Amino acid sequence: MRANDSGQLRILALGAHPDDIEAGCGGTLIKYARGGHRIFLMVLTAGEQGAGRGVRMREQEQAAKSLKAEKIFWGGYPDTKLPIEQRLIQKIERVVREVEPHFIFVHFHDDTHQDHRHLAVSTVTATRYTKNVMFYEGPTTQNFSPTVFVNIDAVLEDKVDALRAHQSQVKKTNIEGLTIVDIIRASAHFRGIQGRVKNAEGFVPLRLFINIGQ
Repeated sequence: MRANDSGQLRILALGAHPDDIEAGCGGTLIKYARGGHRIFLMVLTAGEQGAGRGVRMREQEQAAKSLKAEKIFWGGYPDTKLPIEQRLIQKIERVVREVEPHFIFVHFHDDTHQDHRHLAVSTVTATRYTKNVMFYEGPTTQNFSPTVFVNIDAVLEDKVDALRAHQSQVKKTNIEGLTIVDIIRASAHFRGIQGRVKNAEGFVPLRLFINIGQ
């Protein structure tokens, strides 16, 4: 799949809950948007276990503005009950057909939250014909060893602002004295060290094409 004549790419990021995308690949999406590329989000639940459904959805809509996302596709599944089923795969496939993304970002499959695991596994099937599919990490990800890095030093504060749009979740880390902002800053520093820059987001590719010439 090619970019349009202006070189504009379509980027689709999937998350099980509001704030997952911002935490996992928000900096990368902001950089894409600033480069003139088109951003789309698919959020499979409203995250109502963390706060009211309306609250979480409004927070996600506000955060999407920080990412310059054109559209949020809502999955409509209940929080904590995202299943591995044909219907979920088909929902993702429909969004993929509509957006025709050049890059897809989604949770890594080794994660302590069942919704994250199930979305990752379902996305692998639903994106089997997409060339570039990247797994991102979050606070509940396990055994994540990124081999692809994006320097987000110039946009780290913008990523933090997008996360702060999820006001109901900032302090819900289950780690005393640490907010989600603290965790994301620490992760950015650590992945930056691995990638030999100050701050970075790391990714594990399912597939990554490097285009050389035509």
